[in-house]
Amino acid sequence: MQARNNQTRYGWAAIALHWLMAPAIIGLFALGWWMRQLSYYDPWYQQAPNIHKSIGVLLLLLLVLRLFWRLINVAPQAEPNTPRWQTLVAKGAHQLIYLLLFAIMFSGYLISTADGRAIEVFGWFSLPATIQSIPNQEDMAGSVHEVLAWSLIILVAIHALAALKHHFIDHDSTLLKMLGLSKDSEQSEEQAPITTTKKETAL
Repeated sequence: MQARNNQTRYGWAAIALHWLMAPAIIGLFALGWWMRQLSYYDPWYQQAPNIHKSIGVLLLLLLVLRLFWRLINVAPQAEPNTPRWQTLVAKGAHQLIYLLLFAIMFSGYLISTADGRAIEVFGWFSLPATIQSIPNQEDMAGSVHEVLAWSLIILVAIHALAALKHHFIDHDSTLLKMLGLSKDSEQSEEQAPITTTKKETAL
């Protein structure tokens, strides 16, 4: 499989970025929900937020890389029988997911750096604090962060259900494209002409 996309399928680079980001998004949401239940004396009270913030920064880097890769690649065409409104809705949903991700990460950054401390990313590097002038910054950003996170996870769930609908109900290759598979080879085999030898024809 080639790295770049073509008109019928995604390349391995786009597929890898998608399947790195998808579990990270779901995992961050689950981790964020779980760590809100921790008490001050819980051993994970400090560690869980540090992991959450570190993965969030790495996810931001993946998101920027993914958007750059989209800009320099073609996008596989939609299935021939897909209504135009579905294509437009799918594109709009993707754009909204990216927008929500950036907004969530920015609000998370405001929460984490409200006290002037940088974000340490697994001890590899740090993201400096640059904004501390917003009144009640941590609480306000925290409320926005939670609303946006719930909005994103609902949209991601709808996105996943739509992919399953395409696969199990529409029986098209929408989901297969992001798995690095295609129905092209199967269709070509089914449509290939049947040749017979002279001996078979004589029989």
